[in-house]
This record gives sequence, C-alpha cells and structure tokens, in this order.
Amino acid sequence: MVQILLIGLGAGAAAAFLFASVASGSLLAILLFYLAPLPILIAALGWSHWAGLIAALVAAAGLAATFGAFLFLAFLLGVGLPAWWLGYLALLGRPVATPAGDSVEWYPVGRLVLWTALLSSCVIVAVLFSFGASEDSIRGALRDGFEIILRRQDAPLAIPDLPDVNRQIDALVSAAPPAAAMSVTLVNLISLWLAGRIVNVSGRLPRPWPELSAMVFPAIAPALLAAAIAGLLLSGLIGILSSVLAASLATVYVVLGFAVLHGLTRGMNSQSLVLTGVYIAVAFVWPALLIIALLGLADSILDIRGRIAKKHAPPTIHP
Repeated sequence: MVQILLIGLGAGAAAAFLFASVASGSLLAILLFYLAPLPILIAALGWSHWAGLIAALVAAAGLAATFGAFLFLAFLLGVGLPAWWLGYLALLGRPVATPAGDSVEWYPVGRLVLWTALLSSCVIVAVLFSFGASEDSIRGALRDGFEIILRRQDAPLAIPDLPDVNRQIDALVSAAPPAAAMSVTLVNLISLWLAGRIVNVSGRLPRPWPELSAMVFPAIAPALLAAAIAGLLLSGLIGILSSVLAASLATVYVVLGFAVLHGLTRGMNSQSLVLTGVYIAVAFVWPALLIIALLGLADSILDIRGRIAKKHAPPTIHP
C-alpha cells in the first residue's frame, strides 16, 4: 500500500507538471500538456487503479493550490478521472474455464477504445456547458474567443464588421466542438497505448499485450454512431452535442478501420507494401480517413474479418 501511495504521489506530481507546462506557450509545452494523462495511466496500469486515482487527485490538488481552485474540477473531470477509468477498465478480468484449463478473460480492447470516445465526448460537452446551456451562449463564447485570437494575430484583419472575417469566424465556431472532440479522443488513445507499451516493457502489465488487429466494437457502437449522425440534422444545442459525439466515434472508427486493414492483410506477402501505401495515402490525402472509418463501420456491421476467416479456414473433419 505504501508503494501504491508513493507511486500515486509521484505520478500526480508529474501529471500536474505536464498540465501546467502549457502556461509557457511553447510548442514543446503544448506537447507536454497533451501528455498529462500519461503518468496517471502508467500508475494505474502498473500499480493498480488505486495508484491512478491517487495520482489524479494529487495532480488536481496541486494545480488548484498553485493556480486556483477552479483547476481542481477542471483537471479532475477533464484529465484525471478519464485516465483513471481507462486504466481501471484495462485491468478488469474474470476467470473463465477453457479446455486447456482456467484462464483470465480481460476487458476487450474494442470496448476500451469505445470508452475513449465516450469519455472524450463527455469532456468536450462539459467544456461547452461551462460557456452556457444554450446554443447562443456556446456559440457566442466561442465566437468571442476566436475574435480575440484573430485580433492578436493580425489586428487590421480582425474587424468584426468585415464579411470575410465573419464567415471565417463562423466556420471556426462550427468546426471547433467536433475538432476538439477528435483531438481529445486521439490524445486519450495515444496516451493509453503509450502507457500500455511502457508498462508492458517494464514487465508490470498484468494482462498480456492484446492483439490490436483483432479488436471489435460492441454491437451498440454502430447504433450510437447512427444516432449521432441523425442528431447532426437537427439545429440548436442537439446539433452541437451530436457533432461532438459523431466526431469522437468517427475517430475510433478510423482506429478500428486500420485494425481491420491489418487483420485482412495478415499473411499476405505484400502486407508491408499495402499498409505502407495506405499510410502514405492517408498522410497526404486526409479524406482517405473516411474510407478507413467506413471500413471499420462495415466490419462492425457485417463482420468482414470473421467471414473471410471462415472462408479460408480448413474444412472441419467429422468422425
């Protein structure tokens, strides 16, 4: 217990430092800021979820003591508790009996990835509601923020009465919530993967490293995406919130799409060439990500990998 407490304290101090580094405004500081969940996840995966929870509380308390009480809930709800919960879920397991003997069934990776989307959506929704509980208040707060940014960058162009500037700001206001949801989801996914790799290399990861190319989403995932897309057709607050959820889900469906691609090309002599070509295409043609996401969605609905595996499986010999 003492070790868990010490690890939690150290990880919390590291997370608080990473989060606070953004105050310097440098590019490196922004990168460190995005890594704030990493120490909490490492503590949770390597020393139990209690160490992760202590780290989250210590980091939040340290930031509140240094910069103000408002940062306690901001960090705890936005970074600390989501990281702790992901670490807790990652180590969930239950004993199962198999023909080879008793084993442990670990929490599925696909569900864990889906949780990153849901948690990231909740974080962005909480931030939006901090601006107000109506569409006008949220858009007004975002608009004011972008106007300030434009004035600082180029004062002559940041005149609110100019039609071009108004259109630019309107576009930013509409794109900001889904873009923030995608970035937070991606940060949580990268942090979870990186923490898992670090703890696994150290030999402290209790569960075996999962086969990422075999991940599947639960049956509710396509329904959630369909509901989010349907909500995009609505105006007002529902439309904004739906855009946040749709963006987060689209991000994890891209991850699933790449997993499907790796699974489908396994065993091919040209796998490396195919995957390299896809990654290069995605790097230069961003809309290609939509195709990858659609591949992941198609696999969720049609079980493409399962069908192909059955097709190529050796015939069953009955006695």
